[in-house]
Amino acid sequence: MKINKNIIKELNDYLEEFNLTEIEYTEKDVKVKVSKSRISKNIETIEPSNEKKVISEETSIDNSKKITSPIIGTAYLAPEPGGKKFIEIGQKIKKGDTIMIVEAMKTMNHVPSPQDGVIKEIIVEDGQPVEFGQTIATLE
Repeated sequence: MKINKNIIKELNDYLEEFNLTEIEYTEKDVKVKVSKSRISKNIETIEPSNEKKVISEETSIDNSKKITSPIIGTAYLAPEPGGKKFIEIGQKIKKGDTIMIVEAMKTMNHVPSPQDGVIKEIIVEDGQPVEFGQTIATLE
């Protein structure tokens, strides 16, 4: 079996263009799957100093609850373009309230709140693609 390298290159280009981690292509009895891992590197530079520094350590507990996307798709913050958003920062919500909609394959999937709380942060923008398990909002 001869593999068409152009298909692999094109699928790899789609990974970059659409910010995907995996893509699969099937034609007759040939199936090609291209994936890549995403590793973020945080580099911190430390500059030496002749001054004596006093380091105080504060312990802070992050009580926020992350809300993640249940599927891969496109996130929408309102039920229709230009409509009132489901949530705003600082808004109190109850368990089961719709946080946003994730559209996948022309199906609108409501994302419910996993618990009562106050919206601390909305991480995604309207119309932004989301991955499965990606944090989309946080609750306090």
